[in-house]
Amino acid sequence: MISEPEVAGEFSGAEPREVIGDFDQEPAGRRGPRSPWVWGLGGVVVASALWAAALPLLGVFDRKPDMRGYELDRDLCRSLQLRSIGGAIAPREPTPMADSGLLKHPALDQIQCLISLGSPTKGKEGGDGWAIHYSVGLEVALHKKADPAVEFEARRRVTDLGVVPEELVETIPDLGDEAYLVTADAGSSELRVMEGGAILSLHLSASTQYQSADDANEVVGEGPDIPDVSQHRSALIGDMRDLMSRLKK
Repeated sequence: MISEPEVAGEFSGAEPREVIGDFDQEPAGRRGPRSPWVWGLGGVVVASALWAAALPLLGVFDRKPDMRGYELDRDLCRSLQLRSIGGAIAPREPTPMADSGLLKHPALDQIQCLISLGSPTKGKEGGDGWAIHYSVGLEVALHKKADPAVEFEARRRVTDLGVVPEELVETIPDLGDEAYLVTADAGSSELRVMEGGAILSLHLSASTQYQSADDANEVVGEGPDIPDVSQHRSALIGDMRDLMSRLKK
């Protein structure tokens, strides 16, 4: 039988001190596995390195779009001459029909306006009070935070009239980083250009208008056919080049 003093002796303080001593003073050549917290620290270091390497792939360090010198000013809609379109159809009216004003924001600068052309002088009238009216829609957006390239490509077939077939979209070479001309129908052609963070658009459209000489409400006749504005492709490109040059400071 083991007496109580012998049991008490087995739990004396000598063995705990010996175990602690073995941990602190492990002999060389007999090292066992590292403590779990050491492996945990190593895992944190490796995970941090992998995360740092992945950040650029996730877009965290994406650089802002290059603005290529583009700047917007409030006077653009009133001062743009549209000389090429004016020579092909008719000069612009002195003031825009509609002007959105200039938006200035840390992420985006934008301006929009609708410019009416004067009455054509070479047989464009349809008689009986009918006439062909032309206008040019102008839109410029400067994307200062996010690259617009993906959205620009995705929207190439999108127009105010809906999504058009791919065959109605013509790529225009040697104009900005990317450019295409969208012809939604005979009376609508839109030239869109992307250069750096800038998206520019000139939209030429034609419509019929009726106005009788005596201001009567009755409309006479069916009106003339809307002309095919795609014939003014080169004029659109010429005025787009002027617009791009005008906005670069």
